[in-house]
Amino acid sequence: MLTRSMLSKSIKPFGLRAPPRVLRSLHTAVRCSADHSDAKGDNYTITTPLYYVNAAPHMGSAYSTIAADTAARFQRLKGRHVRFVTGTDEHGEKIAAAALSNGMSPQQHCDHIVGEYETLWGQLDIAYDAFIRTTSSKHEKLVHETLKRVWEKGDIYLSDYEGWYCVGCEEFKDEKEMDAQHNCPTHLTPCQHRKEANYFFRLSRYQKEIEELLTKEAGFVRPESRRNELVTWVKDGVRDFSISRSAVQWGISIPNDPVQTVYVWFDALIGYLSGLIPEGAEPSLAKVKESGWPASVHIIGKDILRFHAIYWPGMLLSADLPLPKQVYGHGFLTKNGMKMGKALGNTLDPKELVSDYGSDAVRFYFMKEIIFGQDGDFSDERFRNTVNAALANNIGNMLNRSLNLLKKFCKSEVTIDLTADIPPDHQLRQLATEKMPAAHDAYERLALHEAIDACTSLCAQGNQFLERTEPWHLFKGDEAQKAQAVTAICAVLETLRIVAVALKPVVPQLSMRIYQQLGYSPQQFQDLTWHDTAWGGLPKGQLTSKPVPVFARLEAKELEAAVKA
Repeated sequence: MLTRSMLSKSIKPFGLRAPPRVLRSLHTAVRCSADHSDAKGDNYTITTPLYYVNAAPHMGSAYSTIAADTAARFQRLKGRHVRFVTGTDEHGEKIAAAALSNGMSPQQHCDHIVGEYETLWGQLDIAYDAFIRTTSSKHEKLVHETLKRVWEKGDIYLSDYEGWYCVGCEEFKDEKEMDAQHNCPTHLTPCQHRKEANYFFRLSRYQKEIEELLTKEAGFVRPESRRNELVTWVKDGVRDFSISRSAVQWGISIPNDPVQTVYVWFDALIGYLSGLIPEGAEPSLAKVKESGWPASVHIIGKDILRFHAIYWPGMLLSADLPLPKQVYGHGFLTKNGMKMGKALGNTLDPKELVSDYGSDAVRFYFMKEIIFGQDGDFSDERFRNTVNAALANNIGNMLNRSLNLLKKFCKSEVTIDLTADIPPDHQLRQLATEKMPAAHDAYERLALHEAIDACTSLCAQGNQFLERTEPWHLFKGDEAQKAQAVTAICAVLETLRIVAVALKPVVPQLSMRIYQQLGYSPQQFQDLTWHDTAWGGLPKGQLTSKPVPVFARLEAKELEAAVKA
Protein backbone atom coordinates (compact mmCIF):
# COMPACT_ATOMS: atom_id res chain seq x y z
CA MET A 1 0.00 0.00 0.00
CA LEU A 2 1.32 3.43 -0.95
CA THR A 3 1.39 6.12 1.72
CA ARG A 4 1.90 9.87 1.42
CA SER A 5 5.46 9.65 2.77
CA MET A 6 6.37 6.99 0.18
CA LEU A 7 5.08 9.22 -2.63
CA SER A 8 6.46 12.54 -1.44
CA LYS A 9 9.39 12.51 -3.85
CA SER A 10 7.36 11.51 -6.90
CA ILE A 11 4.46 13.89 -6.31
CA LYS A 12 6.37 16.92 -5.11
CA PRO A 13 7.48 18.22 -8.54
CA PHE A 14 3.82 18.47 -9.60
CA GLY A 15 2.56 19.98 -6.36
CA LEU A 16 4.76 23.06 -5.94
CA ARG A 17 2.82 26.11 -4.79
CA ALA A 18 3.74 29.64 -5.66
CA PRO A 19 3.54 32.38 -3.01
CA PRO A 20 0.13 34.17 -2.87
CA ARG A 21 1.38 37.16 -4.89
CA VAL A 22 2.66 34.88 -7.65
CA LEU A 23 -0.59 32.94 -7.68
CA ARG A 24 -2.55 36.17 -8.04
CA SER A 25 -0.32 37.29 -10.91
CA LEU A 26 -0.77 33.94 -12.65
CA HIS A 27 -4.54 34.08 -12.42
CA THR A 28 -4.54 37.69 -13.60
CA ALA A 29 -2.65 36.57 -16.70
CA VAL A 30 -5.07 33.70 -17.26
CA ARG A 31 -8.06 36.03 -16.92
CA CYS A 32 -6.64 38.39 -19.52
CA SER A 33 -7.02 35.68 -22.15
CA ALA A 34 -10.73 35.42 -21.30
CA ASP A 35 -11.44 39.13 -21.00
CA HIS A 36 -12.86 39.31 -24.53
CA SER A 37 -16.11 37.98 -23.03
CA ASP A 38 -16.16 41.08 -20.84
CA ALA A 39 -17.12 43.14 -23.88
CA LYS A 40 -20.58 41.66 -23.48
CA GLY A 41 -20.69 42.61 -19.82
CA ASP A 42 -20.15 39.00 -18.80
CA ASN A 43 -18.87 39.82 -15.30
CA TYR A 44 -19.02 37.71 -12.17
CA THR A 45 -18.23 39.22 -8.77
CA ILE A 46 -18.10 36.94 -5.74
CA THR A 47 -17.10 37.72 -2.16
CA THR A 48 -16.36 35.90 1.06
CA PRO A 49 -17.10 37.50 4.43
CA LEU A 50 -14.46 39.96 5.57
CA TYR A 51 -13.05 37.88 8.38
CA TYR A 52 -12.77 39.35 11.86
CA VAL A 53 -9.13 39.32 12.96
CA ASN A 54 -9.58 38.87 16.69
CA ALA A 55 -7.86 35.49 16.31
CA ALA A 56 -6.22 33.24 13.71
CA PRO A 57 -8.35 31.72 10.93
CA HIS A 58 -10.19 28.49 11.67
CA MET A 59 -11.82 25.86 9.48
CA GLY A 60 -15.09 27.78 9.31
CA SER A 61 -13.25 30.70 7.70
CA ALA A 62 -11.51 28.34 5.29
CA TYR A 63 -14.82 26.66 4.38
CA SER A 64 -16.44 29.88 3.13
CA THR A 65 -13.32 30.78 1.18
CA ILE A 66 -12.87 27.37 -0.45
CA ALA A 67 -16.51 27.47 -1.58
CA ALA A 68 -16.14 30.97 -3.03
CA ASP A 69 -12.88 30.00 -4.72
CA THR A 70 -14.50 26.90 -6.23
CA ALA A 71 -17.35 29.00 -7.64
CA ALA A 72 -14.91 31.62 -8.96
CA ARG A 73 -12.73 29.01 -10.65
CA PHE A 74 -15.79 27.48 -12.35
CA GLN A 75 -16.87 30.87 -13.68
CA ARG A 76 -13.34 31.48 -15.00
CA LEU A 77 -13.54 28.12 -16.79
CA LYS A 78 -16.63 29.49 -18.51
CA GLY A 79 -14.60 32.48 -19.70
CA ARG A 80 -16.33 35.05 -17.52
CA HIS A 81 -14.48 38.08 -16.14
CA VAL A 82 -14.32 37.12 -12.46
CA ARG A 83 -13.64 39.43 -9.54
CA PHE A 84 -13.17 37.39 -6.38
CA VAL A 85 -12.91 39.57 -3.27
CA THR A 86 -11.90 38.40 0.20
CA GLY A 87 -10.29 40.22 3.10
CA THR A 88 -10.38 41.15 6.75
CA ASP A 89 -12.53 43.24 9.09
CA GLU A 90 -10.05 44.91 11.43
CA HIS A 91 -11.87 47.47 13.59
CA GLY A 92 -13.89 47.28 16.76
CA GLU A 93 -13.84 46.54 20.45
CA LYS A 94 -12.86 42.89 20.16
CA ILE A 95 -9.79 43.72 18.09
CA ALA A 96 -8.53 46.28 20.58
CA ALA A 97 -9.07 43.81 23.45
CA ALA A 98 -7.29 40.98 21.60
CA ALA A 99 -4.34 43.26 20.81
CA LEU A 100 -4.07 44.37 24.43
CA SER A 101 -4.09 40.80 25.69
CA ASN A 102 -1.23 39.97 23.30
CA GLY A 103 0.82 43.03 24.23
CA MET A 104 0.47 44.60 20.78
CA SER A 105 -1.00 47.74 19.30
CA PRO A 106 -4.25 47.11 17.40
CA GLN A 107 -2.50 47.67 14.07
CA GLN A 108 0.32 45.28 14.94
CA HIS A 109 -2.21 42.67 15.96
CA CYS A 110 -4.15 43.12 12.70
CA ASP A 111 -0.99 42.87 10.61
CA HIS A 112 -0.02 39.64 12.34
CA ILE A 113 -3.41 37.94 11.91
CA VAL A 114 -3.77 39.15 8.32
CA GLY A 115 -0.45 37.46 7.56
CA GLU A 116 -1.89 34.18 8.83
CA TYR A 117 -4.94 34.53 6.59
CA GLU A 118 -2.84 35.28 3.53
CA THR A 119 -0.54 32.34 4.23
CA LEU A 120 -3.45 29.95 4.70
CA TRP A 121 -5.19 31.14 1.54
CA GLY A 122 -1.96 30.44 -0.35
CA GLN A 123 -1.73 26.94 1.13
CA LEU A 124 -5.35 26.25 0.15
CA ASP A 125 -4.81 27.47 -3.43
CA ILE A 126 -7.25 30.35 -3.00
CA ALA A 127 -6.93 32.41 -6.21
CA TYR A 128 -8.51 35.69 -5.11
CA ASP A 129 -8.39 38.88 -7.16
CA ALA A 130 -8.46 41.33 -4.26
CA PHE A 131 -7.74 41.17 -0.55
CA ILE A 132 -9.28 44.18 1.18
CA ARG A 133 -8.30 45.30 4.67
CA THR A 134 -10.66 47.69 6.45
CA THR A 135 -7.64 49.52 7.89
CA SER A 136 -6.55 50.55 4.37
CA SER A 137 -6.74 54.19 3.37
CA LYS A 138 -8.86 53.50 0.30
CA HIS A 139 -11.43 51.74 2.45
CA GLU A 140 -11.57 54.61 4.93
CA LYS A 141 -12.12 57.09 2.08
CA LEU A 142 -14.98 55.02 0.71
CA VAL A 143 -16.59 54.69 4.16
CA HIS A 144 -16.48 58.49 4.52
CA GLU A 145 -18.01 59.00 1.06
CA THR A 146 -20.78 56.51 1.80
CA LEU A 147 -21.50 58.17 5.15
CA LYS A 148 -21.65 61.57 3.45
CA ARG A 149 -24.07 60.34 0.81
CA VAL A 150 -26.34 58.63 3.36
CA TRP A 151 -26.14 61.64 5.68
CA GLU A 152 -27.21 64.00 2.89
CA LYS A 153 -30.11 61.65 2.16
CA GLY A 154 -31.37 62.35 5.68
CA ASP A 155 -30.94 58.76 6.80
CA ILE A 156 -28.64 59.37 9.79
CA TYR A 157 -29.67 60.90 13.10
CA LEU A 158 -28.35 61.13 16.69
CA SER A 159 -30.20 59.41 19.52
CA ASP A 160 -29.70 57.62 22.82
CA TYR A 161 -29.67 53.84 22.89
CA GLU A 162 -30.07 51.48 25.83
CA GLY A 163 -29.95 47.73 25.58
CA TRP A 164 -28.04 44.46 25.83
CA TYR A 165 -24.87 44.29 23.78
CA CYS A 166 -22.89 41.19 22.76
CA VAL A 167 -19.24 42.07 22.29
CA GLY A 168 -18.67 38.82 20.38
CA CYS A 169 -21.37 39.62 17.81
CA GLU A 170 -20.69 43.38 17.99
CA GLU A 171 -24.47 43.75 18.12
CA PHE A 172 -27.30 44.84 20.42
CA LYS A 173 -29.67 41.94 21.13
CA ASP A 174 -33.45 41.83 21.51
CA GLU A 175 -34.83 40.10 24.60
CA LYS A 176 -36.08 37.20 22.47
CA GLU A 177 -32.57 36.69 21.10
CA MET A 178 -31.08 35.91 24.54
CA ASP A 179 -31.81 33.44 27.28
CA ALA A 180 -33.24 34.40 30.68
CA GLN A 181 -29.76 35.35 31.94
CA HIS A 182 -29.15 37.58 28.91
CA ASN A 183 -26.56 35.24 27.41
CA CYS A 184 -25.79 35.33 23.68
CA PRO A 185 -26.89 31.98 22.16
CA THR A 186 -23.97 32.03 19.71
CA HIS A 187 -21.09 32.85 22.03
CA LEU A 188 -22.67 31.53 25.28
CA THR A 189 -21.43 34.61 27.15
CA PRO A 190 -23.38 37.31 29.04
CA CYS A 191 -24.43 40.37 27.06
CA GLN A 192 -23.56 43.76 28.56
CA HIS A 193 -26.18 46.36 29.42
CA ARG A 194 -25.20 49.65 27.80
CA LYS A 195 -26.57 53.13 27.34
CA GLU A 196 -24.93 55.66 25.05
CA ALA A 197 -25.60 58.34 22.46
CA ASN A 198 -25.10 56.97 18.93
CA TYR A 199 -25.81 57.86 15.36
CA PHE A 200 -28.56 55.73 13.84
CA PHE A 201 -29.36 54.67 10.31
CA ARG A 202 -33.03 54.97 9.24
CA LEU A 203 -33.40 51.37 8.10
CA SER A 204 -37.15 51.62 8.79
CA ARG A 205 -37.44 54.03 5.85
CA TYR A 206 -36.67 51.09 3.55
CA GLN A 207 -39.11 48.59 5.09
CA LYS A 208 -41.18 48.26 1.92
CA GLU A 209 -38.22 47.84 -0.45
CA ILE A 210 -36.52 45.25 1.77
CA GLU A 211 -39.73 43.29 2.27
CA GLU A 212 -40.37 43.23 -1.47
CA LEU A 213 -36.78 42.22 -2.12
CA LEU A 214 -37.17 39.18 0.11
CA THR A 215 -40.68 38.18 -0.94
CA LYS A 216 -40.62 38.91 -4.69
CA GLU A 217 -37.00 38.14 -5.55
CA ALA A 218 -36.94 34.44 -4.77
CA GLY A 219 -33.26 34.04 -5.66
CA PHE A 220 -31.95 36.97 -3.64
CA VAL A 221 -31.40 34.88 -0.49
CA ARG A 222 -30.43 31.25 -0.74
CA PRO A 223 -31.06 28.59 0.29
CA GLU A 224 -34.83 28.99 0.46
CA SER A 225 -35.01 28.09 4.15
CA ARG A 226 -32.85 31.11 5.02
CA ARG A 227 -35.05 33.43 2.97
CA ASN A 228 -38.16 32.21 4.81
CA GLU A 229 -36.54 33.02 8.16
CA LEU A 230 -35.76 36.57 7.06
CA VAL A 231 -39.22 37.17 5.60
CA THR A 232 -40.74 36.34 8.98
CA TRP A 233 -38.30 38.65 10.76
CA VAL A 234 -38.85 41.57 8.38
CA LYS A 235 -42.65 41.39 8.53
CA ASP A 236 -42.44 42.28 12.22
CA GLY A 237 -40.93 45.59 11.08
CA VAL A 238 -37.29 46.50 10.51
CA ARG A 239 -35.84 48.94 13.01
CA ASP A 240 -33.23 51.63 12.75
CA PHE A 241 -29.81 50.50 13.93
CA SER A 242 -26.88 52.24 15.54
CA ILE A 243 -23.99 52.96 13.16
CA SER A 244 -21.53 54.49 15.62
CA ARG A 245 -19.93 53.82 18.99
CA SER A 246 -18.76 56.44 21.44
CA ALA A 247 -16.80 54.07 23.69
CA VAL A 248 -14.72 52.42 20.95
CA GLN A 249 -11.56 54.18 19.78
CA TRP A 250 -10.18 51.57 17.36
CA GLY A 251 -12.17 52.38 14.26
CA ILE A 252 -12.92 54.95 11.56
CA SER A 253 -13.98 58.30 13.01
CA ILE A 254 -17.28 59.92 12.06
CA PRO A 255 -16.14 63.06 10.15
CA ASN A 256 -18.94 65.22 11.61
CA ASP A 257 -18.26 63.98 15.14
CA PRO A 258 -14.72 62.58 15.70
CA VAL A 259 -15.60 61.40 19.21
CA GLN A 260 -17.68 58.66 17.58
CA THR A 261 -16.31 55.80 15.49
CA VAL A 262 -18.17 53.97 12.74
CA TYR A 263 -19.95 50.82 13.92
CA VAL A 264 -17.88 47.84 12.79
CA TRP A 265 -20.68 46.32 10.70
CA PHE A 266 -21.47 49.54 8.82
CA ASP A 267 -17.73 49.85 8.23
CA ALA A 268 -17.08 46.25 7.16
CA LEU A 269 -19.94 45.86 4.68
CA ILE A 270 -18.56 48.76 2.67
CA GLY A 271 -15.43 46.62 2.26
CA TYR A 272 -17.23 44.76 -0.53
CA LEU A 273 -17.15 48.05 -2.44
CA SER A 274 -13.64 49.21 -1.54
CA GLY A 275 -12.31 45.73 -2.35
CA LEU A 276 -13.25 46.30 -6.00
CA ILE A 277 -11.26 49.52 -6.35
CA PRO A 278 -8.15 48.73 -8.44
CA GLU A 279 -4.79 49.39 -6.83
CA GLY A 280 -3.67 52.94 -7.51
CA ALA A 281 -7.13 54.17 -8.50
CA GLU A 282 -8.79 56.99 -6.58
CA PRO A 283 -11.49 55.36 -4.42
CA SER A 284 -15.01 56.57 -5.14
CA LEU A 285 -18.52 55.13 -5.31
CA ALA A 286 -18.58 55.99 -9.01
CA LYS A 287 -15.45 53.89 -9.53
CA VAL A 288 -17.05 50.96 -7.71
CA LYS A 289 -19.77 50.64 -10.34
CA GLU A 290 -17.11 50.55 -13.05
CA SER A 291 -15.14 47.84 -11.25
CA GLY A 292 -17.58 44.96 -10.87
CA TRP A 293 -20.40 46.10 -8.61
CA PRO A 294 -23.02 44.79 -8.02
CA ALA A 295 -21.83 41.48 -6.60
CA SER A 296 -23.16 38.36 -8.25
CA VAL A 297 -23.15 36.57 -4.90
CA HIS A 298 -22.00 37.12 -1.32
CA ILE A 299 -20.90 33.83 0.30
CA ILE A 300 -21.45 34.11 4.06
CA GLY A 301 -22.27 32.06 7.16
CA LYS A 302 -25.93 31.92 8.14
CA ASP A 303 -25.23 33.69 11.45
CA ILE A 304 -24.50 36.98 9.65
CA LEU A 305 -27.33 36.72 7.13
CA ARG A 306 -29.39 39.54 8.64
CA PHE A 307 -26.55 42.04 8.22
CA HIS A 308 -26.09 41.10 4.56
CA ALA A 309 -29.68 40.62 3.45
CA ILE A 310 -31.42 43.36 5.46
CA TYR A 311 -28.98 45.98 6.76
CA TRP A 312 -26.74 45.96 3.68
CA PRO A 313 -29.56 46.44 1.12
CA GLY A 314 -30.89 49.34 3.21
CA MET A 315 -27.46 50.99 3.21
CA LEU A 316 -27.10 50.53 -0.54
CA LEU A 317 -30.57 51.88 -1.27
CA SER A 318 -29.77 54.96 0.81
CA ALA A 319 -26.47 55.43 -1.04
CA ASP A 320 -28.20 55.01 -4.44
CA LEU A 321 -26.14 51.94 -5.32
CA PRO A 322 -27.27 48.68 -6.98
CA LEU A 323 -28.07 45.74 -4.73
CA PRO A 324 -26.14 42.46 -4.86
CA LYS A 325 -27.82 39.82 -6.96
CA GLN A 326 -27.65 37.09 -4.33
CA VAL A 327 -26.70 36.40 -0.71
CA TYR A 328 -25.93 32.74 0.02
CA GLY A 329 -25.98 31.80 3.70
CA HIS A 330 -24.20 28.49 4.17
CA GLY A 331 -24.45 26.35 7.28
CA PHE A 332 -22.14 25.89 10.23
CA LEU A 333 -19.29 23.45 10.52
CA THR A 334 -19.85 21.56 13.72
CA LYS A 335 -17.74 19.41 15.96
CA ASN A 336 -19.40 17.25 18.57
CA GLY A 337 -22.68 18.80 17.43
CA MET A 338 -21.64 22.40 18.22
CA LYS A 339 -20.81 25.24 15.83
CA MET A 340 -17.09 25.36 15.15
CA GLY A 341 -15.72 28.78 16.05
CA LYS A 342 -12.94 30.74 17.74
CA ALA A 343 -15.17 32.02 20.53
CA LEU A 344 -16.04 28.48 21.67
CA GLY A 345 -12.50 27.13 21.36
CA ASN A 346 -13.53 23.97 19.48
CA THR A 347 -11.87 24.70 16.17
CA LEU A 348 -10.18 22.41 13.68
CA ASP A 349 -6.87 23.91 12.63
CA PRO A 350 -6.88 24.17 8.82
CA LYS A 351 -3.16 24.99 8.75
CA GLU A 352 -2.26 21.61 10.23
CA LEU A 353 -4.79 19.77 8.08
CA VAL A 354 -3.57 21.24 4.81
CA SER A 355 0.07 20.97 5.86
CA ASP A 356 -0.30 17.23 6.48
CA TYR A 357 -2.58 16.33 3.56
CA GLY A 358 -2.42 19.06 0.95
CA SER A 359 -5.00 21.44 -0.37
CA ASP A 360 -6.77 18.96 -2.65
CA ALA A 361 -7.78 16.61 0.16
CA VAL A 362 -9.12 19.45 2.33
CA ARG A 363 -10.90 21.23 -0.51
CA PHE A 364 -12.43 18.00 -1.83
CA TYR A 365 -13.75 16.77 1.49
CA PHE A 366 -15.48 19.96 2.58
CA MET A 367 -16.98 20.65 -0.85
CA LYS A 368 -18.20 17.08 -1.36
CA GLU A 369 -19.18 15.84 2.05
CA ILE A 370 -21.11 18.88 3.29
CA ILE A 371 -24.17 19.97 1.34
CA PHE A 372 -23.58 23.66 0.73
CA GLY A 373 -26.20 25.57 2.67
CA GLN A 374 -26.60 22.95 5.39
CA ASP A 375 -24.69 22.29 8.59
CA GLY A 376 -22.02 19.61 8.51
CA ASP A 377 -20.24 17.77 11.30
CA PHE A 378 -16.53 16.97 10.90
CA SER A 379 -15.32 13.42 11.40
CA ASP A 380 -11.69 12.40 10.98
CA GLU A 381 -12.67 8.89 9.88
CA ARG A 382 -15.15 10.20 7.31
CA PHE A 383 -12.51 12.64 6.05
CA ARG A 384 -10.04 9.84 5.49
CA ASN A 385 -12.52 7.41 3.95
CA THR A 386 -14.08 9.99 1.61
CA VAL A 387 -10.78 11.28 0.26
CA ASN A 388 -9.21 7.84 -0.10
CA ALA A 389 -12.22 6.33 -1.85
CA ALA A 390 -12.65 9.15 -4.38
CA LEU A 391 -9.17 10.54 -5.03
CA ALA A 392 -6.79 7.67 -4.29
CA ASN A 393 -8.88 4.61 -5.24
CA ASN A 394 -11.40 5.86 -7.77
CA ILE A 395 -9.51 8.51 -9.76
CA GLY A 396 -5.85 7.82 -8.95
CA ASN A 397 -6.00 4.05 -9.34
CA MET A 398 -7.93 4.18 -12.61
CA LEU A 399 -5.48 6.68 -14.11
CA ASN A 400 -2.42 4.69 -13.07
CA ARG A 401 -3.78 1.38 -14.33
CA SER A 402 -4.82 2.82 -17.68
CA LEU A 403 -1.55 4.66 -18.27
CA ASN A 404 0.46 1.57 -17.44
CA LEU A 405 -1.60 -0.49 -19.89
CA LEU A 406 -1.13 2.16 -22.60
CA LYS A 407 2.60 2.20 -21.90
CA LYS A 408 2.92 -1.58 -22.01
CA PHE A 409 0.88 -2.25 -25.13
CA CYS A 410 0.90 1.05 -27.07
CA LYS A 411 4.19 2.67 -26.04
CA SER A 412 2.20 5.39 -24.19
CA GLU A 413 0.56 6.63 -27.40
CA VAL A 414 -3.13 7.34 -28.03
CA THR A 415 -3.53 5.42 -31.29
CA ILE A 416 -7.19 6.09 -32.13
CA ASP A 417 -9.37 9.09 -32.93
CA LEU A 418 -11.62 9.37 -29.90
CA THR A 419 -14.38 11.17 -31.82
CA ALA A 420 -14.40 9.12 -34.99
CA ASP A 421 -13.50 5.70 -33.58
CA ILE A 422 -15.68 5.75 -30.45
CA PRO A 423 -19.40 6.03 -31.32
CA PRO A 424 -21.77 8.39 -29.44
CA ASP A 425 -23.58 5.43 -27.84
CA HIS A 426 -20.39 4.07 -26.26
CA GLN A 427 -21.06 3.70 -22.55
CA LEU A 428 -18.40 6.12 -21.28
CA ARG A 429 -18.93 8.68 -24.03
CA GLN A 430 -22.66 8.65 -23.43
CA LEU A 431 -22.22 8.94 -19.67
CA ALA A 432 -19.79 11.86 -20.04
CA THR A 433 -22.27 13.60 -22.32
CA GLU A 434 -24.93 13.23 -19.62
CA LYS A 435 -22.83 13.98 -16.53
CA MET A 436 -21.03 17.13 -17.66
CA PRO A 437 -24.18 19.25 -18.24
CA ALA A 438 -25.40 18.03 -14.83
CA ALA A 439 -22.11 19.11 -13.22
CA HIS A 440 -22.30 22.49 -15.01
CA ASP A 441 -25.84 23.08 -13.74
CA ALA A 442 -24.84 22.09 -10.20
CA TYR A 443 -21.87 24.47 -10.15
CA GLU A 444 -24.14 27.28 -11.34
CA ARG A 445 -26.56 26.61 -8.48
CA LEU A 446 -23.70 26.34 -5.96
CA ALA A 447 -24.75 22.74 -5.38
CA LEU A 448 -21.07 21.92 -5.23
CA HIS A 449 -21.50 18.42 -3.83
CA GLU A 450 -23.73 17.52 -6.79
CA ALA A 451 -21.12 18.73 -9.27
CA ILE A 452 -18.49 16.59 -7.55
CA ASP A 453 -20.79 13.58 -7.41
CA ALA A 454 -21.41 13.83 -11.15
CA CYS A 455 -17.66 13.63 -11.74
CA THR A 456 -16.87 10.87 -9.25
CA SER A 457 -19.79 8.74 -10.43
CA LEU A 458 -18.42 8.99 -13.98
CA CYS A 459 -15.05 7.75 -12.69
CA ALA A 460 -16.74 4.91 -10.84
CA GLN A 461 -18.36 3.83 -14.10
CA GLY A 462 -14.96 4.04 -15.76
CA ASN A 463 -13.47 1.67 -13.20
CA GLN A 464 -16.36 -0.77 -13.67
CA PHE A 465 -15.89 -0.54 -17.42
CA LEU A 466 -12.22 -1.49 -17.04
CA GLU A 467 -13.08 -4.48 -14.87
CA ARG A 468 -15.78 -5.64 -17.27
CA THR A 469 -13.82 -5.28 -20.53
CA GLU A 470 -10.49 -6.54 -19.08
CA PRO A 471 -8.29 -4.99 -21.80
CA TRP A 472 -5.19 -6.70 -20.33
CA HIS A 473 -6.70 -10.02 -21.45
CA LEU A 474 -7.93 -8.71 -24.80
CA PHE A 475 -4.37 -7.80 -25.78
CA LYS A 476 -3.60 -11.54 -25.78
CA GLY A 477 -6.24 -12.20 -28.46
CA ASP A 478 -6.55 -11.53 -32.19
CA GLU A 479 -6.28 -8.15 -33.93
CA ALA A 480 -9.96 -7.35 -33.39
CA GLN A 481 -9.65 -8.00 -29.67
CA LYS A 482 -6.49 -5.91 -29.48
CA ALA A 483 -8.35 -3.07 -31.17
CA GLN A 484 -11.13 -3.41 -28.57
CA ALA A 485 -8.51 -3.21 -25.82
CA VAL A 486 -7.02 -0.01 -27.23
CA THR A 487 -10.47 1.52 -27.54
CA ALA A 488 -11.31 0.63 -23.94
CA ILE A 489 -8.09 2.11 -22.52
CA CYS A 490 -8.31 5.32 -24.55
CA ALA A 491 -11.99 5.76 -23.62
CA VAL A 492 -11.09 5.50 -19.94
CA LEU A 493 -8.24 8.00 -20.32
CA GLU A 494 -10.55 10.44 -22.14
CA THR A 495 -13.06 10.05 -19.32
CA LEU A 496 -10.33 10.94 -16.82
CA ARG A 497 -9.31 13.95 -18.91
CA ILE A 498 -12.88 15.24 -18.87
CA VAL A 499 -13.17 14.69 -15.12
CA ALA A 500 -9.88 16.56 -14.57
CA VAL A 501 -11.35 19.59 -16.34
CA ALA A 502 -14.64 19.41 -14.48
CA LEU A 503 -12.95 19.01 -11.08
CA LYS A 504 -10.42 21.78 -11.70
CA PRO A 505 -12.49 24.27 -9.61
CA VAL A 506 -12.39 21.89 -6.63
CA VAL A 507 -8.97 20.19 -6.78
CA PRO A 508 -6.77 22.33 -9.04
CA GLN A 509 -3.48 20.69 -8.03
CA LEU A 510 -4.76 17.14 -8.60
CA SER A 511 -6.37 18.11 -11.90
CA MET A 512 -3.06 19.58 -13.05
CA ARG A 513 -1.20 16.38 -12.14
CA ILE A 514 -3.73 14.30 -14.10
CA TYR A 515 -3.37 16.58 -17.13
CA GLN A 516 0.41 16.38 -17.00
CA GLN A 517 0.21 12.58 -16.77
CA LEU A 518 -1.92 12.66 -19.93
CA GLY A 519 0.93 14.46 -21.72
CA TYR A 520 -0.21 18.07 -21.56
CA SER A 521 1.91 21.09 -20.60
CA PRO A 522 1.17 23.40 -17.64
CA GLN A 523 0.18 26.13 -20.09
CA GLN A 524 -2.31 23.85 -21.82
CA PHE A 525 -3.80 23.12 -18.42
CA GLN A 526 -4.09 26.82 -17.59
CA ASP A 527 -5.80 27.49 -20.93
CA LEU A 528 -8.61 25.01 -20.31
CA THR A 529 -12.24 26.15 -20.52
CA TRP A 530 -15.48 24.37 -19.72
CA HIS A 531 -15.79 23.54 -23.44
CA ASP A 532 -12.94 21.09 -22.86
CA THR A 533 -15.34 18.81 -21.00
CA ALA A 534 -16.68 17.81 -24.44
CA TRP A 535 -15.74 14.33 -25.62
CA GLY A 536 -12.75 13.99 -27.95
CA GLY A 537 -10.15 16.33 -26.49
CA LEU A 538 -7.40 13.70 -26.20
CA PRO A 539 -5.88 13.75 -29.71
CA LYS A 540 -4.70 10.81 -31.76
CA GLY A 541 -0.93 10.57 -31.48
CA GLN A 542 -0.81 12.07 -27.97
CA LEU A 543 2.07 10.69 -25.93
CA THR A 544 1.29 10.30 -22.24
CA SER A 545 3.87 10.77 -19.49
CA LYS A 546 5.53 8.09 -17.42
CA PRO A 547 2.84 6.78 -15.04
CA VAL A 548 3.26 8.18 -11.53
CA PRO A 549 0.60 7.88 -8.78
CA VAL A 550 -1.16 11.24 -8.53
CA PHE A 551 -2.67 10.90 -5.06
CA ALA A 552 -1.52 8.97 -1.99
CA ARG A 553 -3.82 7.36 0.54
CA LEU A 554 -4.33 9.15 3.85
CA GLU A 555 -3.41 7.18 6.95
CA ALA A 556 -5.35 7.43 10.22
CA LYS A 557 -2.37 7.80 12.54
CA GLU A 558 -1.19 10.87 10.61
CA LEU A 559 -4.59 12.53 10.73
CA GLU A 560 -5.01 12.29 14.50
CA ALA A 561 -2.43 15.02 15.11
CA ALA A 562 -4.39 17.50 12.97
CA VAL A 563 -7.62 17.23 14.97
CA LYS A 564 -7.76 19.32 18.14
CA ALA A 565 -9.81 18.18 21.09
